[in-house]
Amino acid sequence: MTKSEKLKYSLLSKVPKDAINQFLSKEKTPASVLFLSLIVGILSGIVGTYFEQAVHFVSETRTDWLRSEIGNMLPLWLAAFLISAALAFIGYFLVHRFAPEAAGSGIPEIEGAMDGMRPVRWWRVLPVKFFGGMGALGSGMVLGREGPTVQMGGCIGRMVSDIFRIKNDDTRHSLLASGAAGGLSAAFNAPLAGIMFVMEEMRPQFRYTLISVRAVIISSVAANIVFRSVNSQDAVITMPQYHAPDLPLLGLFLLLGVLFGIFGVLFNKLITTAQDIFVKIHKNTRSRYLITGSLLGGCFGLTLLYIPELTGGGIALIPTITNGGYGAGLLLLLFLGRILTTLICFGSGAPGGIFAPMLALGTLFGYAFGLIVQSMLPELGIEPGMFAIAGMGALFAATVRAPITGILLVIEMTNNYYLILPLIITCLGAGTFAQLFGGQPIYSQLLHRTLKNDKLRQQDLPPQQATPVKEAATESA
Repeated sequence: MTKSEKLKYSLLSKVPKDAINQFLSKEKTPASVLFLSLIVGILSGIVGTYFEQAVHFVSETRTDWLRSEIGNMLPLWLAAFLISAALAFIGYFLVHRFAPEAAGSGIPEIEGAMDGMRPVRWWRVLPVKFFGGMGALGSGMVLGREGPTVQMGGCIGRMVSDIFRIKNDDTRHSLLASGAAGGLSAAFNAPLAGIMFVMEEMRPQFRYTLISVRAVIISSVAANIVFRSVNSQDAVITMPQYHAPDLPLLGLFLLLGVLFGIFGVLFNKLITTAQDIFVKIHKNTRSRYLITGSLLGGCFGLTLLYIPELTGGGIALIPTITNGGYGAGLLLLLFLGRILTTLICFGSGAPGGIFAPMLALGTLFGYAFGLIVQSMLPELGIEPGMFAIAGMGALFAATVRAPITGILLVIEMTNNYYLILPLIITCLGAGTFAQLFGGQPIYSQLLHRTLKNDKLRQQDLPPQQATPVKEAATESA
């Protein structure tokens, strides 16, 4: 028995079996499943909320160090490089040493687990994703905390299944999905988006039953209540509130959706290409992997000093954009620059997501589009910020191929409920044209790539060490 298995079973052995088993003796009943989904939601909310605060704490501490002790002993640029390189090193080391499945977003891992093709080693992934994510995101790299929060939520769903010794496969599946919904709900303060993400984006894997849908709803609501009780009930993004645009302007929102549909297909291909390039660089060798990651972290520490707009997840950048802080030309330059930095950071395999960077990209291009149209058609009285909000949802719809989730996510994050009609039109146009151009959902592509690479690695192992993918999925059961 390995050390990780011993740790897992030692945790399970501490549970008072009799009282729990009496309550869960009929684990298929709605009462027991919904009760467990409530536990999953509360725990996902706690982990997601405090993960956000932990990342913020690391970022603030890094800045304080630069301003005080370390900055006085070393040149500012060198101190920034070393601090961010050290933080990135922590993230990359934890991933490569303890849980390779914690690299990247983590959402494809949860989708694979829902299909029975990927293991859920929650006792490894939870600490690695939490502390590794603190290091990678705290270094200033262009990564989001939303994907990691979804993966940690899914791991909590499987952890609860294991601790309560749930044997029914449908119940285990429902709790896994519930954790993912709770994670997204807590990450974005968006309970409806958390529910819809599981039922729309994960629709090929999600088992639709009345109990499973209720479990997802309860978990998402519980996680969001935890988030709001710790933080506040305000929207995640503070920005102007817009009224519904005039009907003649809806054609412009459709045009914006078409542009994002084309870009979304290209963006998804660039993501997988960037991952393949980094694999060729580090060849999955730990020393190469850590050196590459640390150098990237250090470089983003420097970038944070001189061009901060090209660093970080991008959520903090959105209010500045929508308040008119940049001209159209600069917005397009930042758009191109953040495409490059997003590809570098996410492609490197750091433990971080791509949700927030995509929302920032959508805002940049959408606001630039609004400014250009405003200058060309001044008589229409166009508000560029409306196109920024529409762009957030459009890029999400084009890349993730979940338009309803994108619409709800943007509305809940910005409180701009009057823009629901232009959001629907833009997201529909983006999703439709992405499909016409042969685009595939980004998380499905990433899962397919992971399974393909695992199969290739298994072929290179000696027969006694090879483990079929399907069998590996039973490791955590």
